[in-house]
Amino acid sequence: MTSSTGGHLHEGPPDTKLDKNVLLVAGVVVLGAIMSILDVTVVGVAQNTFQQEFNTDAAGAAWTATGYTLALAAVIPLASWAASRFGTKKVYLTSLVLFTLGSILCAFAPSIGMLVAFRVVQGLGGGLLMPIGMMMLTKAAGPERVGSVMAVLGIPMLLGPISGPILGGVLIEQLSWHWIFLINVPIGIIAFVFAWIVLRDDAETKRSSIDFVGLLLLSPGLALFLFGISSSAEHRTFVSGSVLIPTIIGALLIVAFIVHALRAKKPLLDLRLFKNRTLSIAVITMVLFMIAFFGAALLFPQYFIGVRGESTLTAGLLLAPQGLGAMLTMPIAGKLTDRMGPGKFVLAGIVLILLGMAAFTMLGSDTSYWLICGSLFVQGLGMGMTMMPIMSAALATLSNAQVPDGSTLMNAIQQTATSIGTAVISVILASSLAGKPEAGLAIMANTSDKPLPPGVPNPLPESFFDTAADVFSNTFVISVVLICLTVIPAFFLPRKKIASPLVEEDMDRGPIMMH
Repeated sequence: MTSSTGGHLHEGPPDTKLDKNVLLVAGVVVLGAIMSILDVTVVGVAQNTFQQEFNTDAAGAAWTATGYTLALAAVIPLASWAASRFGTKKVYLTSLVLFTLGSILCAFAPSIGMLVAFRVVQGLGGGLLMPIGMMMLTKAAGPERVGSVMAVLGIPMLLGPISGPILGGVLIEQLSWHWIFLINVPIGIIAFVFAWIVLRDDAETKRSSIDFVGLLLLSPGLALFLFGISSSAEHRTFVSGSVLIPTIIGALLIVAFIVHALRAKKPLLDLRLFKNRTLSIAVITMVLFMIAFFGAALLFPQYFIGVRGESTLTAGLLLAPQGLGAMLTMPIAGKLTDRMGPGKFVLAGIVLILLGMAAFTMLGSDTSYWLICGSLFVQGLGMGMTMMPIMSAALATLSNAQVPDGSTLMNAIQQTATSIGTAVISVILASSLAGKPEAGLAIMANTSDKPLPPGVPNPLPESFFDTAADVFSNTFVISVVLICLTVIPAFFLPRKKIASPLVEEDMDRGPIMMH
């Protein structure tokens, strides 16, 4: 077999070892990912603090998270075009500056309105860190090693939700809420200097014009859809006008974008990538998995805090076994995925997640923490074998020219699926609690400083906490069902090494090298 330049392509086992250059790029990307992902979970911990500091209600404080999410949704679709127009290094450095500047502004926000506005600035920077980082990593490693580099990138994606509550709890309790934002400043500066030194300027970038029609459809469409979905948690229902109106408008704009993108010569995102069977199957698997797993992830800390009366810091520590399990299997699964394909590992990972999740369908108010932590560890083992191999399955089939669109597409879908999963589980939990007042009183007693309503016994009977635990265990049943559904598309993922895309001659950059 020969390449388009006349040389012979290397036959035999792929070289999946990550060289120094790839590891340096991975270090840059991981630093950026840590900031972006940690920030989401740390701010979640600070919601009660914001209510007290800025004299606002829960809905007002929630906008500090919603504003960031909407900014992410609006800017992610721009990633592919921005990388092509300005080059990945310039876009990545600009994103780091925006995120770090937004963090400084947030730390000194004088009001809740200004804090929300500055969180939007953060989101505009944070929204490009992950898709641009994935582009740089995928291109640096090549298709033969995409599983290994995705495993590296997966570590902050998994540890963020676990370490965020711990870090947030320590910073708020020992210092002040300002430090949940100020902590980003030194990390941002280090990441900027590191990126400036390590990253190479892209070869001549394509001076492509932006698809304004696509931008005007997809960015507001994605933002409105996620806003509507996220609002369902606050309203505790999907049928409220405040939820349905933005969700439907957003969905219609997204559909309009799909129609436009399939007809346009140079769309904002090339949806023709879905003609790639492996990518399509991987995306379907990822959507179901994200909805199921990240929806369930919302329940763990709420159970520890609401039912067991633990602090935010303790809840974060109790979740640590999940991260440890993932750290054990993720690097191994990443390397073996490059050699053997993702199918076997994803299916085995889903089975482990189901085994670990099954214990939570039988929760009580006094379930052994040894059993809970052991179950979380098993889930973590499965998680490490599942999420990043799914993403690797999609990206490994793309040519160098397709990577920007593929990376942007995966990040947009990932953000949407995570929001849907969180909303679905939040509404189911809230509806269940509304139907059992004694469960709500138990959670109120553990999470609020407000006195219990008149006539309610104090302390509450143990049966109230048992009822609250039953609500959580019943909600976990939904998560288990959703994870079971993930098996269907996962069954069709490749179970052999994914063939590398054809060597392409990029007229602007010269020939793409094959490993």
